[in-house]
Amino acid sequence: MCQNHDDEFRMRTPEFDAIHRKLDRRHFLTKTSLGLGALAMGSLFGAKALFGASSNPAPAAGGDMEQEILRALPHIAPKAKRVIYLFMAGGPSQFETFDYKPKLYDLAGQNLPDSVRKGQRLTGMSSSQSALPMVPSIYKFNQHGKSKTWISELLPHTAQVVDDLCIIKSIHSEAINHDPAITFFQTGNQLPGRPSIGSWVSYGLGSDNQNLPTFIVLVSKNAQKDQPLYARLWGNGFLASKHQGVQFRSGKDPVLYLNNPEGYDGADRKEMLDYLSKLNHLQNESFGDPEVENRIAQYEMAYRMQTSVPEVMDTSDEPDEVFDLYGPDSRDSGSYAANCILARKLLEKDVKFVQLYHQGWDQHGGLPKGIANQCKQTDQATGALIMDLKRRGMLDDTLVIWGGEFGRTVYSQGKLTADNYGRDHHPRCFTMWMAGAGVKPGISYGETDDFSYNIVKDPVHVHDFQATLMHLMGVDHEKLTYKFQGRRFRLTDVHGNIVKDILA
Repeated sequence: MCQNHDDEFRMRTPEFDAIHRKLDRRHFLTKTSLGLGALAMGSLFGAKALFGASSNPAPAAGGDMEQEILRALPHIAPKAKRVIYLFMAGGPSQFETFDYKPKLYDLAGQNLPDSVRKGQRLTGMSSSQSALPMVPSIYKFNQHGKSKTWISELLPHTAQVVDDLCIIKSIHSEAINHDPAITFFQTGNQLPGRPSIGSWVSYGLGSDNQNLPTFIVLVSKNAQKDQPLYARLWGNGFLASKHQGVQFRSGKDPVLYLNNPEGYDGADRKEMLDYLSKLNHLQNESFGDPEVENRIAQYEMAYRMQTSVPEVMDTSDEPDEVFDLYGPDSRDSGSYAANCILARKLLEKDVKFVQLYHQGWDQHGGLPKGIANQCKQTDQATGALIMDLKRRGMLDDTLVIWGGEFGRTVYSQGKLTADNYGRDHHPRCFTMWMAGAGVKPGISYGETDDFSYNIVKDPVHVHDFQATLMHLMGVDHEKLTYKFQGRRFRLTDVHGNIVKDILA
């Protein structure tokens, strides 16, 4: 902006001019405390001792560390240009889906042996049980594909694409309850406040489409809301706010506060945003707060999204065969199936990270009926997504992930009958799968014991999964860091190894 224009603008906005000329109490104390501290240090040690021969402080060696980190990306040639993460919130049972345990049929009703449990802790929901009766799945398993992989009869559509999947049966976590377990998967820490995976991707790799966010979240409206989801699961943590996930919803307002208020037209909105941008730039000149620049970028993105979002949310131009492929729910905006179609469209628009959440997998009781319903809602669309990406030539550079925050126990929680049982949380071993870019297709990795209670081969920790995901996107998880409160943080904390055996 030219100086004359700035002066004219300030004259027209005297209330901002007052802010511009004055400091509030917080900024005054911050600036003066630092200034007084520097004067005190100078009087004690002298400018030469503090800053060298010159009385002017030298710039920090190496320049801006964060910029140096980002300039080095990608660290390796990426296999995956984009990610769809299908998160099954609540903890799907591996016994009824992918981890076939035929020996359990001979042990049905018997108590879980101490030699298997090995003193591992139980949740408060089953620790009071006098017995832990083991229960096999009532659903049949069959081998599918050239890989002859065992898949539950509940997942016939997933079974059709099994030769494209890398099924990992040895995922494990320390978190035994939902909130810390989901937070751990999404942010690398059980406590809230860290950036989510998608936010790290946005921070490190940026955007390929300036009219849509890098990181978009979809939540199924047709899922049972047994466990809550929090916006912090796709939050930016201590990263700049522009890296947070943006939730797209079904209905009139896909993105909250994006549409013009009633009685406002596009010209009014643009004029308001132009003046707001000028205010923000003036404030940035005054205080140098980088978050102001992020807000400017977000407002500009919001304006561009007024055009781009309605276009991408409109699936009416999809042919009937696409809706037939994804299933009858795919015509119902906001359903899991409809969100899978929308996710594919977002990837076609170069959105880097799309996360779908589908709740309802927490079956402590009534599991046979509950998990059958969950699979009915998700199986066809999940299989269709793999097929659709593959036939469009997108699976080669798209990574698809399926899984929850933990698995379920071999023993029944609560009353056990011939056709009804429940399973408690079990983080010691559970199943996820990955497909697409850079992952070996048609394999099963890792093994559990006959009770799916302990891992006997090739364990994969949550941090290992995160490190591998980042590697596939061309990021060295140990090098992508951000300094906060005096320490450098990363997604995998101080852990994580790339699971090289599953890489193509």
